[in-house]
Amino acid sequence: MKQTNIQWTDSTVNFWTGCKKVSEGCKYCYMYRIKDRQGKIGSFVKRVSDYSFYEPLSWEEPMLIFTCSMSDFFIEEADPWRKDAWDVIRKTPQHKWQILTKRPERIKDCLPDDWGNGWDNVWLGVSVENQKHLSRAVILADIPAKVKFISAEPLLEEIDFLAELNGSRIIDSYHWVILGGESGNEYGEFRYRPSEISWYEKAINDLHMHTSVAVFVKQLGSHLKKTMKLRHYHGGDLKEWPTNLQFQEFPISDKELEIK
Repeated sequence: MKQTNIQWTDSTVNFWTGCKKVSEGCKYCYMYRIKDRQGKIGSFVKRVSDYSFYEPLSWEEPMLIFTCSMSDFFIEEADPWRKDAWDVIRKTPQHKWQILTKRPERIKDCLPDDWGNGWDNVWLGVSVENQKHLSRAVILADIPAKVKFISAEPLLEEIDFLAELNGSRIIDSYHWVILGGESGNEYGEFRYRPSEISWYEKAINDLHMHTSVAVFVKQLGSHLKKTMKLRHYHGGDLKEWPTNLQFQEFPISDKELEIK
């Protein structure tokens, strides 16, 4: 049951909302845009209501769930609530919880005691907007998880996903890469930064030719929507893209996902 327009997931669950900006990718974060429209402060981290917090316990149909889309699961301010969030995740093994963070240095200290080699229903990912922040992927590479992924959205520059550290490729610890251009307005507080077709082409070619990593192109972003005269408002309709960009792969099969 699809409950969100985010192409690579089925639903979003926020145990808390609000976040603090930590890098270039945060500059025009959509969470701040939404909070601004609501007349709220985006940097104020607040636990959601009990109803919203525990609602996933009643969802029987298996789903992919993007976790804390309006915050960061590992943000310091959420430390008092995270144990209860892990308990909800533990009690819903039918779902796949996709946890994406810009704070991988906090993951180890925030994992539950029974994490072991990772829970079958949890995917751990890091946001990597440019080459510099591929360093986040280095940190997550050393943490056990059944599925590890990288979200390169907003894609702010060409990234070499085949980069090595101490003779080993960072990407070899990963199963999935999401690519996406930034969406936003032409003017005002919440704008967008450009991305180039060649950045996507290089990433897709490198990953498909030299790794077994699944590639999911989410959107081309507002800049390419304008320059390519695409109809979709943030370049998110793959049917409008060049065929060599039309990839929306998942790291495991539909059968393994148990998507109905």
